Amino acid sequence: MPKVTQQYRDARREEITAAALRCFASKGFRGTSMSDIIAESGLSAGAIYGHFESKHDIIMAVASHVIGNRMDDLRELAATHPVPAPGVVVARVMRGIAGDVAHPALLLQVWGQATIEAGVKELLLSVFAELRQAYLAYFTAWATEQEGLDAAGARAWAARLIPVAIGLAQGYIVQSALFDEFDQDAYMASIRELLPG
Repeated sequence: MPKVTQQYRDARREEITAAALRCFASKGFRGTSMSDIIAESGLSAGAIYGHFESKHDIIMAVASHVIGNRMDDLRELAATHPVPAPGVVVARVMRGIAGDVAHPALLLQVWGQATIEAGVKELLLSVFAELRQAYLAYFTAWATEQEGLDAAGARAWAARLIPVAIGLAQGYIVQSALFDEFDQDAYMASIRELLPG
């Protein structure tokens, strides 16, 4: 039997998480069963369970995937010269989240589940810790380059801005999920105006 490569396994996991995301978007987390994910993916139950033990594991993989993409964005932008303004970067992160998760209400479901399920809460805390580190690197680079701060001053400035950046993203997600009249473009424009740079 030919050996399965890690690249193949990663591609198959992505295929399963994409199918799960479509199911979650139409039925919600609670309303989606493993049978739904199996049917949506077109794979066998054995193929699904060969990659994930449960729906909970798939939810974790979806959340990690979305935030992982955003951290890649932040690392890429931090290495750009000149470093883009914080408002531009925070807007890009939010647009990326919206692109990865077609229905922001899914993220609200994950956050809600985190209040009652320790495993989901641990995942979110881990993911947000990584996101904070990526923001810290980016904001520190920007403050050093554009504000002329020394390393300690730039890091302190960045640490103060991180909760604001995360809060703006959470506000975007909540409002776009709940309010039909929410103007995403106006929100993004306001972020670029409100944040430094």
